[in-house]
Amino acid sequence: MKVEVNSGAFADAVAWTARVIDARPANPILAGIKLKAADGTLQLSAFNYEISARHHIEAGVDEAGSVLVQGKLLTDISKSLPAEKTYISTSESTLTISSGKSTFTLHLMPESEYPDLPEVPQTIGQVDASTFIQSVMQACVAVSREENRPVLTGVRIEFQGDKVVMSSTDRFRLSKSTFTWSPKNPDIQAQALVRGSLLRDVARSTDEHQNIAIALDIDKPTLLGFENAGRLSTSQLIDGEFPAVDRLFADEYPIQAIIDRQLLLSAIKRVSLVAERNAPIRMMFENNALTLSAGAVDESQANETLDVDMDGEPITVAFNPSYLIEGLSAIAEPFVRIKMTTAVKPVEFNGQQEADSDESMDYRYLLVPMRLNS
Repeated sequence: MKVEVNSGAFADAVAWTARVIDARPANPILAGIKLKAADGTLQLSAFNYEISARHHIEAGVDEAGSVLVQGKLLTDISKSLPAEKTYISTSESTLTISSGKSTFTLHLMPESEYPDLPEVPQTIGQVDASTFIQSVMQACVAVSREENRPVLTGVRIEFQGDKVVMSSTDRFRLSKSTFTWSPKNPDIQAQALVRGSLLRDVARSTDEHQNIAIALDIDKPTLLGFENAGRLSTSQLIDGEFPAVDRLFADEYPIQAIIDRQLLLSAIKRVSLVAERNAPIRMMFENNALTLSAGAVDESQANETLDVDMDGEPITVAFNPSYLIEGLSAIAEPFVRIKMTTAVKPVEFNGQQEADSDESMDYRYLLVPMRLNS
């Protein structure tokens, strides 16, 4: 192999590809990045059995070829290259990287031992990146950290014609995000369950200026693919049945309150400063006022009252403050509508653009209240 590349483009491509390499790979060979030079491009790929990453950049290719080198070391070297151009060449057992007056020599890893990357399914549609990123971040709010229940660490993605619905739950809350996309088949009906951490990683590394294409084999759904700005990721799907969570939403909510989202968030953060670990923050709705309180009689206490636009009977509900903050932070609109039935049944939170407009159903956050001590 003998190629010339732009140093900045090379560093970016290496960093993006290497992000899927585990800190302690189950198999040492998975610590490598594969480089392949051919047809005016340098292709980079990495794999950890759950997620794969493939990227390519323009290159002046004098000699085609492919090699496998240590990904972490290549990342560190590529981001420190001093000149605009970088020259990469190989001998029988080494890779030489030259830039300016700097030269690095890396030992090659046995390429024959590297596993084949999974075959990418066919593209089923695309969506603009900013919409995808927002929806993923919203849907991932309720992803569980319980590794012994893999299904709850996932996000269920439902493809329903021109709508895509993403849902996650950790049993205490439910996040559901919906967006419009451009499917290749307008009648598509399919679903996939993918690890929330992998989906979040894909979203964070997406170029917001270009669309993201989604790939899935609808007949044999085992892999989900994402392509954006020349970068291709695949994620292994979770084999399991996602809980039937949609029934948790109430048909009607007799008690509703509307409030400025940022004012509410700031007040919750202040009041929760006195809340002990796992202690709730209380929310009392009465007479167009919301009183937030935390702490017990023999402990530090805090309370704050906010104006709200309220319909329905007075009610007091209590929540885990972290869950409350995370859900409210994911709402994109400036106002939030809080919809309640009783003090112990799940409460729904929706965003809305104006204080007197309808709520948006693009993002629905459902949170189970904590029981108050009598």
